[in-house]
Amino acid sequence: MFLELKNTTVGYKTPLIRGIETDLALGEICLLIGNNGVGKTTLIKSILNQTSLSSGDILLDGKNIKTLSNKEIAERVAVVFSKSQIPANYTLTDLVSLGKYIHYPYYFELNAQDQNEVDEIIESLNLNQYRHFPLQKLSDGNLQKAFIGRALAQNSPMIILDEPTTHLDEENKIVILKLLRKLAKTRNKLILFSSHDWRLAKEFADRIWLVNEETLDAGITEDILLKHDELLNPKIFNFTDSFVAPQIIAPVLQKEMLYSFLQKNTSKNLSSIKFEFKDGFWLISGDNFQKKCFSFNEVSDLIANIG
Repeated sequence: MFLELKNTTVGYKTPLIRGIETDLALGEICLLIGNNGVGKTTLIKSILNQTSLSSGDILLDGKNIKTLSNKEIAERVAVVFSKSQIPANYTLTDLVSLGKYIHYPYYFELNAQDQNEVDEIIESLNLNQYRHFPLQKLSDGNLQKAFIGRALAQNSPMIILDEPTTHLDEENKIVILKLLRKLAKTRNKLILFSSHDWRLAKEFADRIWLVNEETLDAGITEDILLKHDELLNPKIFNFTDSFVAPQIIAPVLQKEMLYSFLQKNTSKNLSSIKFEFKDGFWLISGDNFQKKCFSFNEVSDLIANIG
């Protein structure tokens, strides 16, 4: 195993995650998920030896992180934080190229192979047209992609990304996820990726680390999702105490959209009504009626006439 956590507790004065026992191998993609403040970033900083452990050990490639220098850790792990300091007077190409300099003295000039790798990374991130742009003129999304490019150029066996898709639109998010998965599988890299969005896990991640109530539950993605019902079925809430939801039979997305629409637009008790989504329409049934509705406008009109 490339990364091992042995009875590890992380935190500052107060422990945030206790007694972690887990490991990850090269070629795996792990999604680290949990609410704000539960310790995801602290765990990442602990793996990088930027934050001291409360107890236990972390091993990188069989070596305790406490025995490794910053340079030795950087050779093993590239990292992208959600907020990074922007170097002054650098272009996008300069930033991506920085990833190469952990392997050389600061005065070293990149050779042709290094420059070709930097060019390939910029192209893979769809950033060719911005390669000579000053970093200060990039959008938040393109700047974040450039920092990801720097991590890729570092060519370390492991890449850690802390909320890296926060500033990305859906198209660019998919570009990044596909690229990372390709790197993991074709170049045998370990990817640890923190996010609030568990939906990324099903298509992207091999494993999940779920942080909840000072514990880390680790396992194969599908096992963790099925084990934690709150991930697959997030709690739905309403703003009106008198609103009582109907029975809804539908895929998750349509169910959430209908619930959202109803609880915003009526305060009625709808417990005797059944909504079933079929072939693009809602089949709505009550004690004395059954009707098809093809839009939420039609649903609204029907609900308005229910006593």
